[in-house]
Order: sequence, then C-alpha cells, then structure tokens
Amino acid sequence: MKLLQTILAIAAFVTLIQAQTISLKGSDTLGAKLIPQIAEKYKAEGHAATKFEIAAEGSSTAFPALANGTADIGMSSRKAKDEELTDCKAKGVALVEHSICFDMLCVVVNKNSPITNLTKAQVAKIFTGQVKDWSEIGGTPGPISIYTRNTSSGTYKDWQKLAMDGRDYPASSLKMAGNEQIAQEVAKNKGGIGYVGLAYAKTRGVKSIQIDGVAPVAENKKTYAYSRECYLYLPENAKADAKAFVDFVHSPAGQTLVESTGFIHAK
Repeated sequence: MKLLQTILAIAAFVTLIQAQTISLKGSDTLGAKLIPQIAEKYKAEGHAATKFEIAAEGSSTAFPALANGTADIGMSSRKAKDEELTDCKAKGVALVEHSICFDMLCVVVNKNSPITNLTKAQVAKIFTGQVKDWSEIGGTPGPISIYTRNTSSGTYKDWQKLAMDGRDYPASSLKMAGNEQIAQEVAKNKGGIGYVGLAYAKTRGVKSIQIDGVAPVAENKKTYAYSRECYLYLPENAKADAKAFVDFVHSPAGQTLVESTGFIHAK
C-alpha cells in the first residue's frame, strides 16, 4: 500500500512538471526574440514554475510539430496553408489561429551604402537576380550580394510572394538561418542586401530603406509594401497553461512587449 502511494505521488509530481512546461515551435521571427521576452514576463507575473521550450527553426516546422503533439503552440510568420491544416486534422488536431502582431519585412543594406530608397520593381529585380550590380540602380558600382532566409522559413516564402511575384531566388543568393544572421552579414558586406523583420532593422552596421518612398515604421503598417501579420496556433483541446500563455500574449502587458521588442501591436 505504501509503495502504491509512493508511485502515485511520483506520477502526480511528474504530471505537474509536464503541465508546467510549454513547448513552442516554429517561426524564428517570433521565436528568436519576441516570444522569449514575453515568456520571461509571463513567468515574472505569477507563473514562476512554468518552463518554456522554444524551438525557432522556421514557420513550416510549427505544423508537423502540432500534428504529432511535440508542440503545444505553433509560431508562424504567415497564415497556415490549407494542406497544413488538413494534415493536422487528419491526425485529430484542429487548430485555432491567433493573430498576435504585425511585422514588416524591411529591406536592409550596409550602413555605408548610398541607397536610401528602392521601388518595388527594383526590389523584385534584385532578389530574382535580374539586377546584379549596384550601379544599375544608382548605387556605387559593385556586385550585389543577396542574403535570404532558408527554405524552411515562413519569411522565405512570404518574401517570394510579397516582393518577387512568386518567382525563384537566384542560385547565388546566400541562405541564412535567421534575421540576425542576415543583418550581421549585410553589416559586414558593403554590397550586401537582405530582408529582416522590423525588430532587426536597427542592427548595428545596417540601415533599412524606404520602398516607393514609404518607410518601414509602425504608422505605415497599412501602406508599407511588405507588412504582414504573425500568428500563434493552438490545438482546440490545448492544455490550460498553453491557453493561458496565449491569453497573456494578447493582454496589455503582452502587447506592450510586442511594441517594445520592435513589432507592431495586433490591432
């Protein structure tokens, strides 16, 4: 009897620990900076026992993880595709979408570049490889080095849709693991150009440029060419602590962090 009580107590303890761990997988745009900061604030405001496991490896990784139960929350810098929702449903996981913020994909160049503005047409030509030298668009003569996200990133695909009319990147483009890596490489390369989330546009050594005369700032979220919404996805039967965390992201405290981290509030 005593042994049984001990086993039950251990099982209850293990269950408690598991219930206090929230696993999030998906977007680097959200998972590299914003979600970790909100998680720390959440813990500081009465949830000190909660542990977070955050794997920021690209939006496309969120949905398989939700489908197979290895993530409690999926992070995505784009809407879920129909096939992703279908795959989740096929495994008994119906998803609930939460829009948590707006982001802007900022075109960044080296801080010493004379370029301050590009048209959408010029951006498309650069990122599809049609324009290969800065002198073709009024810059200092020299080859253009294109830095992009890797293929598992939602941002990689968003940029194709928003800026490139769905066309392919040139073979010469250099694929980076995250926003931070793109900004760092552009900062080191006077001929570099890339796209990063708004939170990374002020990285030392780079500058964001206007698109058709519109700057990537919060007040232009509806007029800037490359604005987008970002999302968290929850299973309909999500555990209570995962739901509570998403509610916190929507709260005034969470949305204050959204803005202080360099994103734009959801409404």
